[in-house]
Amino acid sequence: MGPREPRFNVNLSILFTELPLLERPAAAAAAGFTAVELWWPWPGVAVPAPAELDALRRALDEAGTRLVGLNFYAGVLPGPDRGVLSLPGAGSDDFRANLDVAADFAARTGCTAINALHGNRLPGLDHAAQDALALENLVRAARAADRVGAVLLIEALNAAESPDYPVVTSARAVELVEEVNTASGLGNARFLMDLYHLSMGGEDLPAVIERHAGVTGHVQIADNPGRGAPGTGALDFGALLGHLDKAGYDGWVGLEYRPAGASADSFGRLEALGRRAG
Repeated sequence: MGPREPRFNVNLSILFTELPLLERPAAAAAAGFTAVELWWPWPGVAVPAPAELDALRRALDEAGTRLVGLNFYAGVLPGPDRGVLSLPGAGSDDFRANLDVAADFAARTGCTAINALHGNRLPGLDHAAQDALALENLVRAARAADRVGAVLLIEALNAAESPDYPVVTSARAVELVEEVNTASGLGNARFLMDLYHLSMGGEDLPAVIERHAGVTGHVQIADNPGRGAPGTGALDFGALLGHLDKAGYDGWVGLEYRPAGASADSFGRLEALGRRAG
């Protein structure tokens, strides 16, 4: 039997944002999705009130949608931040305060993959010191994820849109995955392969897939240029999904693009790829 075709899930932090957060799971379900992902849903709030966590869990349950990807607290995202775990002081403190909150929410929703964004370089701060703090906090995140049976995801962004972010290549992201696995001894860190960011960085996407599929825990896609739906830019997603199949990747493919209009009207091109919503 050949590898299972990747299944699509929809990112509710960038799609269906025309709706309030608690209405988005039902909208995704109405569009044919049973699986969704989220950035940390409360930008700037590391520890939301229990009632807010409960309300989101109920919305996911009532819609019949499974959460398959979640971010640990990353500051104000969308916004100026690209994570806080490498930022001394309040940033790191907030990240640590969020670890068990996010892990417990993941456990209650059946989510088994949690992403941790490194954070931008800070002027005047020694890079080595910042990286040491990042590794320490990523090990903490790996332990929190492991406690609930989840993997820790580490993602490369792109330098054009995130010029102060230090993890902007697949090689560096995978290297960091290996550093965390060595330091934690858990082996549960994985690469989050975001094909849009890697394309923006000029990487050879088929080569990245061939080289790193074995350490990849999640895939995200958007077309380039424009970060729109598949088929609106120059990337050949039929071929790229084929490469993922051939490489043995059988996980989720998160739709993390900006729709040109209503989110519900943006999914028609997926049928042309021969894939179904998960």
